[in-house]
Amino acid sequence: MAESLTGGLVAAELAGVPGASRSFRGSVTAYATPLKHELLGVDATLLAARGAVDPEVARQMAAGVRDRLGADWGISTTGVAGPEPQDGQPVGTVFIAVAGPVGEVEVAELRLTGDRTAIRTASRDAVLELLAGRLRRSTVAHPGSDQTSV
Repeated sequence: MAESLTGGLVAAELAGVPGASRSFRGSVTAYATPLKHELLGVDATLLAARGAVDPEVARQMAAGVRDRLGADWGISTTGVAGPEPQDGQPVGTVFIAVAGPVGEVEVAELRLTGDRTAIRTASRDAVLELLAGRLRRSTVAHPGSDQTSV
């Protein structure tokens, strides 16, 4: 799990489930833009050109955290919770991503309204729903096991 604007909300939700240690490997909260490159391997040129609020950044964050944590699945959140626009993007612009075990990454763009708390909470809920949908459709959740790791 790689988080930016959600600042650990998604990790807290996953870790709060009884038995989470069987499938939740960990998380990286890369709130500062340089950490997205340093910890998750997001392309520095991409970050310099487009900023952190970008669908390709979300894609690379999800793939990077999956690889770095040795998980089957990686998920990410990046966006603008407010109160001010960032990287030329208005408040409420959010990109979420899910990276699967065979390298495919699904990215979704959200245009959310409300205050900072509402945007962060809706982002958390949306990325978990995106992950749940991908897990339901997956035929390669974790070969040879009923468990998968995030």
